[in-house]
Amino acid sequence: MKLAVFNLREDERDIFEFYAKKYQIELSVTVEAPTINNLSITKGCQAVSIITTPIDETLLDAWKQQGILTISTRTVGYDHIDLFHAKELEISISNVSYTPHTVAEYTVMSILMTIRKMKTILSRYQVQDYSLLNIRGRELQHMTIGVVGTGKIGEMVIRNLSGFGCKILAFDPYEKEQVKAYAEYTTIDQIWKNCDLITFHTPAREDTYHMVNKESIEKMKDGVMIINMARGSIIDTDALITALEQGKVSAAALDVIEDEGKIYYKDYKYSVTGNHDMAILSTMPNVLMTPHTAFFTDEAVDDMIHYSIESCINEVNGKENPRRIL
Repeated sequence: MKLAVFNLREDERDIFEFYAKKYQIELSVTVEAPTINNLSITKGCQAVSIITTPIDETLLDAWKQQGILTISTRTVGYDHIDLFHAKELEISISNVSYTPHTVAEYTVMSILMTIRKMKTILSRYQVQDYSLLNIRGRELQHMTIGVVGTGKIGEMVIRNLSGFGCKILAFDPYEKEQVKAYAEYTTIDQIWKNCDLITFHTPAREDTYHMVNKESIEKMKDGVMIINMARGSIIDTDALITALEQGKVSAAALDVIEDEGKIYYKDYKYSVTGNHDMAILSTMPNVLMTPHTAFFTDEAVDDMIHYSIESCINEVNGKENPRRIL
């Protein structure tokens, strides 16, 4: 099998070469994002491994003509792929998973940094301001934490938080018995009403789009803190900014944001990003922002590359692929 790999990062190269040798496959790699102008990368290939670049109808048609049978995205999310057209062309699509510890640990770190106002403390320290004004934090053990979404990552967040002694409320349409040992399942309205801090671990779907909006924020406790390590589309960014400006939301930690795909993983040091909401949020002392890096560990990157290659091999060889989306 020959696999075309797009958006290859230097930290991925050795891992791709290791698994290519292990599975005896040929690689055609590029650091470029897939476009209609670099079709030569897929020449002679049966499968493609991508990340977050939008894969539209035009590109899918071109790849089909090149002989591509399957596409694997080295991400959990797959909303950047035109699934409807891929199905029409009979190109199978798969995603990857990775150890839940990576995002779960990052979430707990972000929660602790948020409640202890670490962004302000660190920025002041850089300019030798060692005063205590406006940096008094809170203790997690006295807070009620809401966890929205109890899949593998949400469950791991709950297990990690349980050691701090805080009260944990959870919401998910599909309850897990093992989670009930650490958290109390309740309704989403009770999460809004009772939690001091809410962390989100749900996929990007129609029913989760803007679940944090003007109306749901109004139901939340005054001074609530919001943590989003999942998907930017979960939060109506305009509504969040307004709530932060008015003090309804006292702080936030965001590893994701709406319309991040054109910006994150690129160097804009001397450029204008064009994302006004991101610019506003990043200047707020009570908002901790990171560029979609909660997943980024040695273990997770290895998992993503391994599972992407494995999926492509299974699809090309007509074997069962547990990571197939369609």
